[in-house]
Amino acid sequence: MKTFTTQPLTDILSYAHTMLKESNTLTFEVLNPDISKGSYAGEHVTLENQTYLYRSYKAWSDLGELLFCRMLTPKPLSDHTVAITYEKLDLSDSFHHSEEKEEKYGSASRFAAICKNEEPAFLSPYLRALKSVKVGEKKRILNLGINTGDEFDLIRQILSCEEYAKLELVGIDHSQSAIDVARKRFSEGNALFYVHDINNLAILDLGKFDLIITIGTLQSSGIDFKPFFMRLFQEYLNPEGAMILGFPNCRWMGGEMIYGAKAPNYPYSEMSIVIKDMYYCKKYLQQKKFRVTVTGKDYLFLTATKITPMPKYPSQP
Repeated sequence: MKTFTTQPLTDILSYAHTMLKESNTLTFEVLNPDISKGSYAGEHVTLENQTYLYRSYKAWSDLGELLFCRMLTPKPLSDHTVAITYEKLDLSDSFHHSEEKEEKYGSASRFAAICKNEEPAFLSPYLRALKSVKVGEKKRILNLGINTGDEFDLIRQILSCEEYAKLELVGIDHSQSAIDVARKRFSEGNALFYVHDINNLAILDLGKFDLIITIGTLQSSGIDFKPFFMRLFQEYLNPEGAMILGFPNCRWMGGEMIYGAKAPNYPYSEMSIVIKDMYYCKKYLQQKKFRVTVTGKDYLFLTATKITPMPKYPSQP
C-alpha cells in the first residue's frame, strides 16, 4: 500500500487516475485527519519526526467525488495514519442513460429510487427557499415536474397541520405512474395532480398561483426556455406571488449525487448554459420588481419574492 506524507495533491491525483485505470478500487495511507482538527489542507503536521501534509476527510471525500468514486469508511493503520479507500461508481447505473421516453422518470425507473429530500445539498437550499417565500402564507401552489411529490412532501413536513390544510396544491407531470404515486401520497384532499405536457398548460385552465415551484424541469430538451418562463410568469403567477426555480448542477450515478451537470460536447461539467438561463430569469424578475437570490451547489435555487414598496408618510409641516 502506498503511503503519502508530504507529496502534493497533484501527485496523489495523478497516482489515483493511473491506478483506477487498472482496478475498481484504490487504497492508500495518509495522516489521520482527526489528529490535527482545525488545520487547513496543505498545513504541515509533524508527529514523531515524520512530517505530513494535512487534508481533512472532506478533502478526501471531494477527491473521491471528482474521481467518480465513493469513499469507503477509513480504517486506522497506526497511531497517526488511516487507509483511504475509493471504489469506482457504476456509471451505467443512472436514469440519465435511459432511452425510455414516456416513463424515464416513472415509478419503476431508476429515477424513482432518488429522494432528493435526503440529500443535504438539496434539502438545505430548498428549505431556505421555502422559508424565504413564506410558504405557510401562500394559498395556491403550482409545481411543474412534480413527479411523485417530494417537493410537496417537504412543505407538508415543515408546516403545521392547520397551515398545510389551508393550501391548495397543484402538481403536473408527464409520467402517469409517478402521478399515480403522488395521488396516493397526498390523500388529504387539498392536492390535485395532472398527467399533462407542461408546454400546453392553457388547456387545463389552472388560474393563478401565489407560489410556482419547478425544479430540474425548465431546462428539459422539449421546452423552449425563455418563452416558456415568460409565459409562466405572466399567465400563472399572482402579482404578489413568488417563484422557486431549481437548476440541477449534478448527476445521479451509482447511488450518488455527483456535483456538476454533464454539458453537451464537453467531457466535464460546464456551467455556461445554466448560468445564462439563471441570469436571464434573475434579470427578468428584477425588472418586474422582484427580489431575487441564487443559492445552492448541486442544485442551484433561484428564489424570487415581490418587493413591497415602503409606505409613504405625510411630510411634516
